[in-house]
Amino acid sequence: MKKLSIVAVTLGLFLAFSSQAQAEGCLKGAVVGAAAGHVAHHAVMGAVAGCAVGHHMAKKQKEAEAKQQQK
Repeated sequence: MKKLSIVAVTLGLFLAFSSQAQAEGCLKGAVVGAAAGHVAHHAVMGAVAGCAVGHHMAKKQKEAEAKQQQK
């Protein structure tokens, strides 16, 4: 299981750096999700969910900043 987690995190890091423009917030979310998932014995699923949530939150924050600048 430890090998699978290491491979998944490495793959996630590779994907995050290869498509940085679209993966904003993914890396930080994946790290937090993997740590939380590790506690629940589901590190890979936590990293995937964390990436999705991190990307969503970064997009939401970017939209809020753009909206604030328009005022």
